[in-house]
Amino acid sequence: MTSDAIKRIRTADATVKVTSGGVALANSPVTVAQTNHKFLFGNIGFEFIPLANGELEVKPQVGPGGVITSLGEVPVEEAQQRADLWFGLFNFATLPFYWGRFEPVRGKPDTARLLKTARWFTDRGVKVKGHPLAWHTVGAEWLLDLPNDEIIKVQRDRITREVTDFAGVIDTWDVINEVVIMPIFDKYDNGITRITRDVLGRIGMIRMVFDAARKANPTATLLLNDFDMSAAYECLIEGVLEAGIKIDVLGLQSHMHQGYWGEEKTNRIIERFARYGLPIHFTETTLLSGHLMPPEIKDLNDYQIPDWPTTPQGEERQSDEVVRHYKTLFSHPAVEANTYWGLSDGGWLGAPGGFVRKDGTRKPSYDALEKLIKGEWWLAPTTMTTDAEGRLRFNGFLGDYKVEAGGKRGAFQLGQAGDVAIEVALGA
Repeated sequence: MTSDAIKRIRTADATVKVTSGGVALANSPVTVAQTNHKFLFGNIGFEFIPLANGELEVKPQVGPGGVITSLGEVPVEEAQQRADLWFGLFNFATLPFYWGRFEPVRGKPDTARLLKTARWFTDRGVKVKGHPLAWHTVGAEWLLDLPNDEIIKVQRDRITREVTDFAGVIDTWDVINEVVIMPIFDKYDNGITRITRDVLGRIGMIRMVFDAARKANPTATLLLNDFDMSAAYECLIEGVLEAGIKIDVLGLQSHMHQGYWGEEKTNRIIERFARYGLPIHFTETTLLSGHLMPPEIKDLNDYQIPDWPTTPQGEERQSDEVVRHYKTLFSHPAVEANTYWGLSDGGWLGAPGGFVRKDGTRKPSYDALEKLIKGEWWLAPTTMTTDAEGRLRFNGFLGDYKVEAGGKRGAFQLGQAGDVAIEVALGA
């Protein structure tokens, strides 16, 4: 059933009429190739900020006897190799806008570096999302010196600034993160919990931040994001919608450090949140290739150990679970994106959750996902012959395509499932 659902919702039966110089290209060989997916296969791009900004050191290559043989960019090469692996799978990058790191000193945001990184991705055909604009964790410590009314003002101003500064480069935002727990968060004091608990409440807080983001960029895609998959998140969403606050996308986190959810649980969760009629993004996904986090841990952040290695058995398990998870998401019409939380091991919480080991080698999960995204769900360059009216017919996954014939090229999109008729003119 999964493969049938995928074909029904993720592919189009395309009839493409090819013209050259205004004349139908009849009975001619034409090469068609997919260049991108419509579905957003995402991953975080945090580790590539230094590479994108040219900040990596040049190290000397030392030969026998300590003689410097060349000035090789060893760290750059290593980072570029990982970047090549990233671009080999993903078309959607999440970049970090945690306030405490983005603006540790008031009035000195890290705008230039993040903007350069975002453009580095978009120049390579990747859509970029910012995460997050409001969150009680990794907060700016200088907020603690401010009264609540000023915290509200600077939070609103911060959103206006970021969404405006990055418009046209980043037009998708996790506007606010983990609101269910926000007013009752008690691990440490922070300005965002204060204003949510003491002044605005959950829905008031959401209204304030969404209004600011929407005003700054009316065409942006704005997400409400949470890890809490309980009824509390559903109640919050219902309250937000009843209050008339416009949410574009619902974000669901799926850090499976304590074990794979399985198809049945995943589908139940999707169905529960799909009933609101909003697109769903799985915003933070991890599946481990080492030992699982103990089940009694309530907060994943509470389990941080000196060494958390990947294992051969764990890698085989992860590979199987990655395939099952991606097929489950790809087969549901409400899901438009899945962002995996890290290409490489040792990222968030030091967990072995990546598709690439610490030494830069690919795990079985990378190869398995590649077989899906660039294999089973992909149209490789294929030569077809047009009919007498210049038409060719094929079934393809929704996304971007290029065509080539006689040294001339054209491009088109398959944007919706079902029967699609398109005309493409070849140019130089």
